[in-house]
Amino acid sequence: MSPADPARTRPSPARTRPAPTRRLTTAQALVAFLARQYTERDGRRHRLISATWGIFGHGNVAGIGQALVEAGNRTRNGGGHGIRNANAPRMPYLQGRNEQAMVHAAVGYARQCGRLSAHAVTTSIGPGATNLVTGAALATINHLPVLLLPGDTFATRPADPVLQQLEVPYAGDVSVNDCLRPVSRYFDRVTRPEALIPAALQAMRILADPAETGAVTLALPQDVQAEAYDWPEEFFAERVWRVRRPAPDTAELEQAVRAVRSARRPLIVAGGGVRHSGAEETLAAFTAATRIPVASTQAGKGALRHDHPADVGGIGHTGTATADELARTADLVIGIGTRYTDFTTASGTLFENPAVRFLNLNITGFDAHKLAALPLVADARTGLEALTSALAGRGYRIDPAYETEYTGAKEAWEERVEASFTTPDPTARPTQAQVLGLLDTLVTEEDILINAAGSLPGDLHKLWRARSRDQYHVEYGYSCMGYEIPAAIGVLLATETQERPRPVWALVGDGTYLMNPTEIVTAVQENLPLKLLILQNHGYASIGGLSEAVGGERFGTAYRHRDPDGGFTGPPLPVDLAANAASLGMHVLRATTVDDLRKVLAEARSAEGPTCVYVETETPDTVSGPPPAQAWWDVPVAETATRPAAVKAREEYDRQVAARRHHL
Repeated sequence: MSPADPARTRPSPARTRPAPTRRLTTAQALVAFLARQYTERDGRRHRLISATWGIFGHGNVAGIGQALVEAGNRTRNGGGHGIRNANAPRMPYLQGRNEQAMVHAAVGYARQCGRLSAHAVTTSIGPGATNLVTGAALATINHLPVLLLPGDTFATRPADPVLQQLEVPYAGDVSVNDCLRPVSRYFDRVTRPEALIPAALQAMRILADPAETGAVTLALPQDVQAEAYDWPEEFFAERVWRVRRPAPDTAELEQAVRAVRSARRPLIVAGGGVRHSGAEETLAAFTAATRIPVASTQAGKGALRHDHPADVGGIGHTGTATADELARTADLVIGIGTRYTDFTTASGTLFENPAVRFLNLNITGFDAHKLAALPLVADARTGLEALTSALAGRGYRIDPAYETEYTGAKEAWEERVEASFTTPDPTARPTQAQVLGLLDTLVTEEDILINAAGSLPGDLHKLWRARSRDQYHVEYGYSCMGYEIPAAIGVLLATETQERPRPVWALVGDGTYLMNPTEIVTAVQENLPLKLLILQNHGYASIGGLSEAVGGERFGTAYRHRDPDGGFTGPPLPVDLAANAASLGMHVLRATTVDDLRKVLAEARSAEGPTCVYVETETPDTVSGPPPAQAWWDVPVAETATRPAAVKAREEYDRQVAARRHHL
């Protein structure tokens, strides 16, 4: 061999021990990995995936199901057996009844935890997996983290097709789980054990990223879940995902300061980003320095307490007259952590001032640039701190006359709220607003109210007096009927480690209750002190009102027997929702009058187990009902029609839509 031969000149490799490995199935490895993931923000560490919800079928029972048993946790309290390592972190298991509801519970948990801790959800293949889609959409739209682990058909295809497999003639690798792609912030199908390593790391990155978080899906073929592999030990080491608080760009901050200083009628629109960032105190400090009024979206309500001088209530179609009038005349709208949905902007008709401009503080560039705004891309708290500091040395504060104007308008609105809450006849059946009024007199800042759909979100946004940063929990990004009961369970799980349990109320109408009551059984099983308030109005009240407004004449919105002509104008259906809740294990309290309701609400609040309050509500008149919508919302009306109701509705639609504008 010549001296030039590379084999002679290459140094001999050092003797090294092989990296330690652990032989586990893919599912066992995933559970062990998840149990060691943490987030950290502001020096505080949180378990990233603190529990796993599951319903087992043939697509996950021998994989994830067996792995959860192997991990030794059968309950959220850590009971169980079969632990490989007594010092290993445990993965609590939560038993659900409906796959969509399990996602809602996980989302409620994540929201209550400030997005710093989340739950996983495992399902079988087929309908178990596709039932996740609605919950995944809700999570992603609301920027709330949840890890979805649906089973999938065989990667090795030993038999083709298998039970519940969707056959696509032109694509052999498609399964029903692909329905989850558009509603997930990250999607991967783990077709080999070793592919789990990069997929799991990417999944954690997205879940912990405040700008990207939402539903994350790892589709797990049932054969791969059970397949063994020699995993590197370092895969199971504790890993901390630091939740960033990015500061604003210097040039953007200077632009923002100039915009605020030149504004004569500025208005803040506080969105969910204020809450997710934990920026409530920083917002209060900013308003104390500038006196700029603060309106709130559904997700942002509670950013300031209702009695804070600068709080002017909800904004947009379901907002207060105070906030909406300020929006119409504002020359600068400062959006903080908001997506500017059509409810917030009154479908592009609310911000009427020809000179209005927008300044958007948001952690995502996508939202920060909406409405041709000056962007301030940063964490809400960090950005507000920087803006407050930059303005402090320049002496900015709004004109006292503007402050007097909005505080006076706020007082006038509070009188309208009080009139809606007042119940002059204690023997009468209460209206929905009066139910809220009775609850308002009972709760403290400890209570949490959860709602998502129907007519309640509108009444709550206009009328409710939020007493703490997390009291008002209304999911209105997806406005999903059936969210409330499972989300309340998630919130209760998030608060159960506190010194004393917080009262958590799930507020539902009859339509919402019928959509998804199954997780009552979970609340009973876990003995969670859920307080369920059912308002029975025999139909879809919100859509009934909207139907009437757009020429639909309330068709198909009442829960009534068919009449001889085929309509639904017969007697109300003999459905007893209170009896149904009792049959699922709840303690039920019925109320028929205002006085009854006052008593049973107090009893429910002090109850230690799952308790339901059931009340039939009265249709309000124009005097006793809540104030009507203070701003428009675009629901297209039939352009041609023969029925007078639709013709009239179209005339009103054309008048309203003419006011829409693009902010450029």
